[in-house]
Amino acid sequence: MRFKSHYVPDFSNRNPEPITNKLFSERWSPRAFKKATIPSVALEAIFDAARWSPSCFNEQPWQFITATAEAQNTHFERFLKLLVGANQVWAKNASLLGFIVAKRCFARNDKTNPSANFDCGSAWMAMSLQANLFGLFSHAMAGIKYDEIYTALNIDADSHEVICGFALGVLDTPDSLPEAIQDDEKPSSRKPLKEIWQQY
Repeated sequence: MRFKSHYVPDFSNRNPEPITNKLFSERWSPRAFKKATIPSVALEAIFDAARWSPSCFNEQPWQFITATAEAQNTHFERFLKLLVGANQVWAKNASLLGFIVAKRCFARNDKTNPSANFDCGSAWMAMSLQANLFGLFSHAMAGIKYDEIYTALNIDADSHEVICGFALGVLDTPDSLPEAIQDDEKPSSRKPLKEIWQQY
């Protein structure tokens, strides 16, 4: 199963090492999405990929709360309103919106899990890469209404932490976005490998 877009992003400003799989160097967080229905079998595979992520003491502290943009699903509009205005402008065209929530404490002893957020990031990356294998794209967002999310989704802030929001969908052309943000709709470059890897 693979979704196709008429738009092919230009990744020429990225310079991965020759043997690095393009699954990593062509992962991108676009904002231009076109309305499309993602079959449940694909969504199950995407979130199942997150399920297999590593975590401290195998706690698996992540939870993905999502709503699809199907005609009868009023939850999508509710999720959309939980994003800041600048993100609502483009996220309204995604196929799915969601939030990642972390369980704050270990189930084994109820002590604070200092690795919970780190582990959620691992699960997010697994989910994103599986989506890319289907030709889909994802975009994580810090621009969300955190306080409202706890209330709207009945999340206990004492036991769980809202980490981020995210959009998932089929890529569209940059000109589908408002003119003010079209120029920034392109894959970003990365620091040289030597700047992030110190060898001794």
